[in-house]
Amino acid sequence: MNTQSFYNRLRITLAFLIGGVVIGVVGFMWIEGFSFVDALYMTIITVSTVGFAEVQTLSQNGRIFTIFLIITSFGTFAFAVTVLSQSLLNGEVRRALIDRQVSKKVNKLKDHVIVCGYGRNGRQSIRKLRAYGKEFLVIERDEERVERLKKEGIPVISGDSTQDGVLEQAGVERASALITTLPSDAENLFVVLSARELNRSMTVIARASSENSERKFKAAGANNVIMPDKVGGAHMASLVVTPDVVEFLDHISVEGSAAINLEEVAVDEIPEQYQMKSLIELGIRNVTGCNVIGFKTPEGDYVINPDANTKLVPHSKLFVLGIPEQITQLNNFFRLDKNEYS
Repeated sequence: MNTQSFYNRLRITLAFLIGGVVIGVVGFMWIEGFSFVDALYMTIITVSTVGFAEVQTLSQNGRIFTIFLIITSFGTFAFAVTVLSQSLLNGEVRRALIDRQVSKKVNKLKDHVIVCGYGRNGRQSIRKLRAYGKEFLVIERDEERVERLKKEGIPVISGDSTQDGVLEQAGVERASALITTLPSDAENLFVVLSARELNRSMTVIARASSENSERKFKAAGANNVIMPDKVGGAHMASLVVTPDVVEFLDHISVEGSAAINLEEVAVDEIPEQYQMKSLIELGIRNVTGCNVIGFKTPEGDYVINPDANTKLVPHSKLFVLGIPEQITQLNNFFRLDKNEYS
């Protein structure tokens, strides 16, 4: 039984308890002419069966009403005890508390990544995001997977990613990116359309199974379209043709845990005093030990091994290579608020 069902039964139980008290107060005030306080007192000692003295001797109608109140309240209390006992035995109270903690965490998320689907590709995406220290949230409709993620302390929402309401619950308006890894291209395409409509500025990355779908995903608003089968096949073929090159590239990691790390630096995020300066003026290699191996222009063009006179103009990016300690020095040099690598 899910958490929503537990809350519904808890609300029904409280409604019965409160309703019984209200009926008792109104009944004693109407039948015996008690004041509100006296009627409330009589109701409480009656439904709780503590056996204290009556406010005054009851009339025959008052006694009949008291009998009715005792019988109904006994049934209500028995129902309440049953509900709470079953909830404790089934672990529903614990799950409800976990859901509440997860919900609070979700509401605080900002500039996070939404991962739709916790299949094979979804798990790999989460592993990368976690290693890189990026906040994320998972949307999954399989209840077993949802419970597993909750136990691991991973923010997760149970629902269908293709529904606008679920995306809004995941804070899509506040998210910086969305990764959809659902099994079918049709579902992923629908998620892309919905996400792009709800957040025009976020980065949307979609998984595709067919090459014919790539154009449709781009038209729908996806920034990047990934075909795992195509990437995997190309990777295996490269291991045959250029095995050493591929193994060297595999050795380069963006997770922050391998011996070599590839890092991107957005020029807009660094202090203004470093902007519009050339690479030779900054002396990144001498100061941090990192090598600048790439540069992305504001127009989106990529320059491999940029010239030393390349200037850090706004809306451009640097791609640097170094060991974890050097990447940490780079972040400190540019005063970037990123997790240090170990």
